[in-house]
Amino acid sequence: MRDFKELKVWEKAHELTLNVYRVTENFPIEEKFGIVSQLRRAVSSVPTNIAEGSGHNSNKEFGRFLKIASASISEVEYLVLLSKDLNLIDKEIWQSITDEVVIIRKMLFKLVKALD
Repeated sequence: MRDFKELKVWEKAHELTLNVYRVTENFPIEEKFGIVSQLRRAVSSVPTNIAEGSGHNSNKEFGRFLKIASASISEVEYLVLLSKDLNLIDKEIWQSITDEVVIIRKMLFKLVKALD
C-alpha cells in the first residue's frame, strides 16, 4: 500500500483539479450541468483514481487505476479545448491547463512503465 499524497503525480493532479474548479466557477450558468459538470468529474477522476489505486497491494491493480487516470486526463484535455473553442475560457488559461495536462499524462505514463 502506498501513500498517494507522497506521489508527485497525485499532487499535480490535485492542483489541476483545484484550478479547474476555480476556472469553471466563471462559466455561464447554462453550462452548470453540461461542460462544467463533465469537466469537473473528469479532472477530479485523475487524483481520485491515483488515490484509489495506491490503496491496492499489487502493482498490477495500481497500474490499472493509473491507466484509468490517464484516460480521464485525456478527457480533460478535450473538454478544456472545447471550452476554449466555445469562448468559455481564454487562450492563456487553455494553454496553462493544457501544459499541466501534458505533464501529468507523461508522469502517469512513466509511473505505469515503472510498475511493469
